[in-house]
Amino acid sequence: MTLSLIEAMLLVFVLGCAVGAALLKDTLAAVMAFAAYSLGVSVLWLVLQAPDVGLTEAAVGAGIMTVLFLLALSNTASPDVDRLFESIGWQTAALVAGFVLLVGATVPALPAIGDPNSAVVGGEVTQYYLENAYAQTEVKNAVTAVLAAYRGFDTLGEGVVVFSAVVVTLSVLRREVVA
Repeated sequence: MTLSLIEAMLLVFVLGCAVGAALLKDTLAAVMAFAAYSLGVSVLWLVLQAPDVGLTEAAVGAGIMTVLFLLALSNTASPDVDRLFESIGWQTAALVAGFVLLVGATVPALPAIGDPNSAVVGGEVTQYYLENAYAQTEVKNAVTAVLAAYRGFDTLGEGVVVFSAVVVTLSVLRREVVA
């Protein structure tokens, strides 16, 4: 698989934001880098044709988590910052670089996005769902049948996580407004 220009730019952006979030000494700047990272990942999921994951990442990662981090920061004292970035040991940098290289080595084995010959798109599991979804669930849309019927408990779990995050966020915001 080869990366398109937009995919490569998104990957560089996401990696830069991740490094910035990890190494910035200013906590507000680190939270902003994390929010940008999460937004970049959500756009990357959209490019990779997984809009459900992209929307969840945008809502929870870039939205709710950023608000919670900013609320936590507003309740803490800002330390004096003498340097812009954290210092890290060479062992940590080598370990992270090795992991990135190891994961990066798997990228050429991935099928191209939308490749009709890939095992993900044309596999027997996909065929099974396409052939049997309506007969077994009476749901006309195969994706909805998979999410609601075949993977109903998983979808319910994801819904509970998002609902819980919203409830906690509203609870924290309410306390902030009342106090």
